[in-house]
Amino acid sequence: MALIKSISGIRGTIGGKAGDNLTPTDLVDFISAFAKQRRDKFSELKSPTIVLGRDGRASGPALHDFVSALLRFNGLTVLDVGLATTPTVEMSVISEKAQGGIILSASHNPKQWNALKLLDENGEFMSAADGQELLALAASSDFTFAKVDELGKHLIVSDALESHIEAILKLKLVDQAAIAKRDFKIIVDGINSVGALAVPAMLRALGVTKIEIINAEINGEFAHNPEPLDEHLSEIKRQVIESRADLGIVVDPDVDRLAFIDEKGEMFGEEYTLVAVADYVLREYCPCFHQKISVSNLSSSRALKDITEKRGGGYYAAAVGEVNVVSRMKETGAVIGGEGNGGIIYPELHYGRDALVGIALFLSALVDSGLTVSELKQQYPRYRMVKDKIELSTDIDIKEILEKVKANYKHETITDIDGVKIDWPDSWVHLRASNTEPIIRIYAEAADLKTAQARADDIKGVIGK
Repeated sequence: MALIKSISGIRGTIGGKAGDNLTPTDLVDFISAFAKQRRDKFSELKSPTIVLGRDGRASGPALHDFVSALLRFNGLTVLDVGLATTPTVEMSVISEKAQGGIILSASHNPKQWNALKLLDENGEFMSAADGQELLALAASSDFTFAKVDELGKHLIVSDALESHIEAILKLKLVDQAAIAKRDFKIIVDGINSVGALAVPAMLRALGVTKIEIINAEINGEFAHNPEPLDEHLSEIKRQVIESRADLGIVVDPDVDRLAFIDEKGEMFGEEYTLVAVADYVLREYCPCFHQKISVSNLSSSRALKDITEKRGGGYYAAAVGEVNVVSRMKETGAVIGGEGNGGIIYPELHYGRDALVGIALFLSALVDSGLTVSELKQQYPRYRMVKDKIELSTDIDIKEILEKVKANYKHETITDIDGVKIDWPDSWVHLRASNTEPIIRIYAEAADLKTAQARADDIKGVIGK
């Protein structure tokens, strides 16, 4: 079974049996439920508008045409941005004053997967309440489609990426002139998706002229596992060294996650993408009108908390998931936030993970420091993280296990807004139940890998009992 329905959308493998995979039948129910929800919320409008964009997956064109037609049969007007990053679609919802958006992308999943990412009128992923309502609507299959004179229109938006980049260039902390003067040589891994289009466009707008693109054909035939992790990036690491580049830039297929390769061909570390950008933002923000507050999820590196407090600010943790991080950022008035998987959320632009603004802010930080990428990394607290899991039989109550783990460590600092996180002065462990499998995910971090692994192993031993 490869169909996952959640409050943020629907994700699955293309083809196969309805209900078990991402098929046209499933799309009819889910898109129609989304359309009804948008029509009901904006009942004063004759035809609410929805921004529609897709990444470079092989299934994208067919899925795009089908979803566009379904929206119009439901009486909605489609603002078609075509090939677009997830943050570009989010920005377009805002700039076009649309009533929602749909991104056709399965993020870092392999090529056989695709998904609908659903946005509200703010260009943000829907709230839990709206998501639950949508799932109930989809399950009911009780829809009334538009009559012939009420069918929605299909309108092309041709400048979505340009508008997105223009908004980034206007940000106070993006130093376009200094970046251009530094004359960087940069290697970009386009992962055969929309990043091959969007990232070079962003770099050229920043004044970077020496750009080499690998995996540049937008055909969805991913040259390697599309998740931007160290073990998948041997090609760009080698290319950075051979080309004597200043750095490499890696994104996922929909360009909401961001990782860097230093001039020595080593990973900067996806956890440290947010740390570097946040350090720059927190240092530069005027405390007269902004609080120096940062937010990340519970499974992200402690380094963000450390550098925030070093800059005289306050750090807050959120449950895992972009919608949870955004909610916490709004609640606390955070000026920077995101997730340790390379997701940067910069609310001065918009509330969504955005690799393009991450690139602009990172390069601004780099030129401001006068350092190389590897030297910049040395400025931050050094932590090592272990990501592990323990598989359980389906008849075991995972919630009960987590409660017993919490009781076992009751004398330590415990956070239970999302699973159980245990903090020690020198390390932490976070346990979360998977939403789709009978497993507990275990994340551990410490100053060295041995200590982090020992913490994870200790927790696995407790669970084993």
